[in-house]
Amino acid sequence: MENTIAQKSKGHLSVRNMCIIAALSALAAVVMLFEIPLWFAPSFYEIDLSEVIVLIGAFSLGPIAGIVIEALKVVINTLFNGTTTGYIGELSNFVVGCTFILPASIIYHLKKTRKTALIGLIIGTITLTVVGSLMNYYVLLPVYSRFYGAPIEAFIEKGTEKNRLIKDLKSFVLLATAPFNFVKGILSSAITFLIYKKISVILHKD
Repeated sequence: MENTIAQKSKGHLSVRNMCIIAALSALAAVVMLFEIPLWFAPSFYEIDLSEVIVLIGAFSLGPIAGIVIEALKVVINTLFNGTTTGYIGELSNFVVGCTFILPASIIYHLKKTRKTALIGLIIGTITLTVVGSLMNYYVLLPVYSRFYGAPIEAFIEKGTEKNRLIKDLKSFVLLATAPFNFVKGILSSAITFLIYKKISVILHKD
């Protein structure tokens, strides 16, 4: 009898979690539509705060749930908006997003306190900045250059328009890409840190 009750409870929780994941994924896809330009970055770098929703899901349900929400967010957004980058941008959004939410949520789940949440978010922001910069330098910008049939200097010129110190690919990544990812991480982390506990109560309410 007790085993039957436990199995039903486990099934209920699984269905509940799937519903939460679906709802958060849809919400993140909507938030992803609202992009914020930054004064120091070229126009093709615009911040969206959808990682806040993904972080809330990852903190609440675990890192794996965070990965699923991140993936579904990108898929839903692509289904409605299509792609202008041959799915390169969408794939990079997923990969770079995971480098942010995974360290943050894994550290938080080791010990669920405000301190570990803060540490996780700081490390996640650093990881996002470093990995995002390396990916842009070695993979994304060269691939975009080939995809659009434009020299990589064309992207660098867009950066130079914002900052005269940007003269080559290295300075572009250091002065545009890295600050962009860092600001995105800081903003997403700050909002998550401030609202998570209040949202968590709702998500875990029976």
